[in-house]
Parts: sequence; structure tokens; C-alpha cells
Amino acid sequence: MSKIAFLYPGQGAQHVGMGKQLAADYPAAKALYDTASEILGYDLAKTCWEGPADVLDSTSVSQPAIFVTSLAALEKLRADSPDVVLSCEMAAGLSLGEYTALVFAGVMTFEEGLRLVQRRGAAMQAAADATPSGMVSILLLTREQVDQICREASTVGKLQIANYLCPGNIVVSGENAACEKAAELTEQQGGRAVPLAVAGAFHTAIMKPADTQLAEALAGVPLRKPEIPVISNVDAQTHDDPDEIRELLIRQVLNPVLWEDSIRAMLAAGVDEFYEIGPGKVLRGLLKRIDRKAACTTVNDG
Repeated sequence: MSKIAFLYPGQGAQHVGMGKQLAADYPAAKALYDTASEILGYDLAKTCWEGPADVLDSTSVSQPAIFVTSLAALEKLRADSPDVVLSCEMAAGLSLGEYTALVFAGVMTFEEGLRLVQRRGAAMQAAADATPSGMVSILLLTREQVDQICREASTVGKLQIANYLCPGNIVVSGENAACEKAAELTEQQGGRAVPLAVAGAFHTAIMKPADTQLAEALAGVPLRKPEIPVISNVDAQTHDDPDEIRELLIRQVLNPVLWEDSIRAMLAAGVDEFYEIGPGKVLRGLLKRIDRKAACTTVNDG
């Protein structure tokens, strides 16, 4: 029998129109958008379905939007394939997606998670606005090569690895001058550099004081022991202690996302069937780069 794990996407998966069909077809999905609009104080559904794209792409909006749309997609799976949901034995989420995974695992309620994600997105947007910075995806190079590029590019500004996504795809984050230098060095070494459409240098020290602000928000939320194991982005391990989970969520803001290691940990635990739940198909693509044989079903509007 298959061992099933759910994967939830992070920022960058958003697109105008996401979730519209889910809400039309599944009352439980529509209810999530209705509740979210009440909590957030604006019409999240309208922003997801109609845009404009520049509003949806802002960190303070895209994080709640992806969180809600991913859980709306979960309601589709719950309605169409309840046995799959009941059989899920592990979960993980990329950056923001870790909050979605923790809601699914019962660590926090939908409402608690949404308020935290709203606070997280606003704090990260503010930190990004304070320092002109960005992220660059470096393709076709090894971890060692990217480490060396970071050391060299750091001579013109702050830069560090932000996401270990899969073999040949590592994201660096930092000040704009350092990102540009990293892109130049990447091309010189035969790699490819792709600047990402994000507001700032996520998962680096440039995000301070967003971690402190998130810590204040997390202090007021009574986290619970997970009902199924959830892999932490920070150390690619599972944690049962709510206080440990809280501390790791705070650290996640400034620390690199160990996504490749997280997937390998799930594979080592016997997972052989994955479901990517939420907008986009990025995680499915990354999974195939880590293990070509791993089965993955995408659950979204399609």
C-alpha cells in the first residue's frame, strides 16, 4: 500500500484566477474565502480571481491568497477522494506552505493560521521595502559552486543561499548589487541565473525584524501537537513539541529552506505517493528533479 504525503506551495505560485473554479464547485472551498475576507478586512476572493496581478503579487496579499487557495484545493480533494486525505501520513510546505501543512496537521486552526500568515506577509513586505533586495534562482550548478558564488558576490553586498530546491536549482537572496554579481558569476561558470519576481531577500538576515514581529504573533497562538508528521523547512526533520514548532517558524524567516533535504527525508520514510495541493505545479517539477520515479498528483483548479 502506498505511503502518501501532501505538499503545499509557497510564494510565487499565485496567479490571477486561482481558486475561482474551486469556490464555484465546492461550497467548503467558498466558505474559506468568505471567512478569510472577514478576517483580512478585504475581498480576498475578488483579488484572487480578478487581480490586478500587481496587487496579488505583493507579499502581504500573495501569502494569505496562496494559503487560502491551497486549503480550498484540499477541500476539493476531501470531497472527491476522502480516502486519500484520511490516508495521508506526512506533510510539508515550501516556506509559506509550511503554515498550510501545519493547519492540515491540526497544529493550528484555519483562522489562526490565516492571521499568522497575514502578519508574516506584512512583516516581510515591510522588511523588503526597507532594503532594496531580491532573489535569483541559480540553475545547473552544484551546492559547492553556489557557495563559492555567494562568497564572491558578498564583496559587493549581503547575499546568502535562501532555498535548496533540488539538484541544479538553488536560490540565493540578497541586496540587489550582490544578486546582480551572483548572476554574472553564474553565467561565467556555465550556469543560468533567473531573477525571481519577489519583493525582497526572503530567508536571509535582511528580513529582520520580520522574525521578531512574527514571534510576537506566534506567542499568542496556542499551537498543538501535529496529528501527522510535518517536515520543517529549517532542518528537514519532524517535530512533535509545539514550542519547537513555534521556534522553527520564527527561524524560518531568516534561514534557508531545505526543500530537497525535506523531500529526501520523506522518501527515506517510505513515502511513494505525493499530492501537490494548491496553485501551480512548481513542487511537482522539483520532486521529479529529486526522484524521477516519485508519483505526484496535482490538486488545484484543473
